[in-house]
Amino acid sequence: MLILIDERGKKYLLNLEQDFQNDLGIIKKEDFQDCVPGDTLETHMGKHIKVVKADVNDLIELMQRRCSILLPKDIGIVISYTGLGCGDRVVDAGTGAAAISLHFANVVGNEGKVYSYEIREDFAQIAQSNIDQFKLKNVEIKNKDIKEGIDEEDVDLVFLDLPRPYELLELVYESLKTGGWLAVYAPYIEQVQILHRISKKVGFSEINTIECILREIEIKVKGTRPKTRMVGHTGYLSFARKL
Repeated sequence: MLILIDERGKKYLLNLEQDFQNDLGIIKKEDFQDCVPGDTLETHMGKHIKVVKADVNDLIELMQRRCSILLPKDIGIVISYTGLGCGDRVVDAGTGAAAISLHFANVVGNEGKVYSYEIREDFAQIAQSNIDQFKLKNVEIKNKDIKEGIDEEDVDLVFLDLPRPYELLELVYESLKTGGWLAVYAPYIEQVQILHRISKKVGFSEINTIECILREIEIKVKGTRPKTRMVGHTGYLSFARKL
């Protein structure tokens, strides 16, 4: 999928069926027909618009959403910590707008599969719309309460972003393959405490919880220092493995 980026860095989905227009000018749809990534087009006001092949972060930035989504700092840790790779099968519960499902789908590729459970019909519809818009074939959105049962077996990763994830641990354990991972996102430490206690009873191994604090560095002529504003606590990431 191609996107457009204007001189200010603002991004737009490319729609070949209509003219592009914003406050920097207009580009006729005919000018897009033969464009390729890397091309630079000019509006009628002489402003430049770059044509770029979208990556998964571009898609998430531009997609429809009505809820908060996980930040890249947390998503990246889930993917790297669990060793998710091409061809893996993932169960994702608490789809929301499908941000993390998109990341999982990007990693597992066409040989893998993501099954995403969302209890709210309105969120499931939004998620399905986003998946369809990006023409992904390896994501299945399920408008279903995962507490009623996990349909998939021998999966490599189960990711839970739910208010009471510890209520699902037995179901998760049964659905995972040996060596598979459970990953849980939880904003409150009380959720984590209960999760650890029940995970041990169910039989999980390598139980661990981490938190990622992200702070950018401010680069100026007069000096370099950490930024005073930063992305602090978002949630705790807990991991457990079926061995």
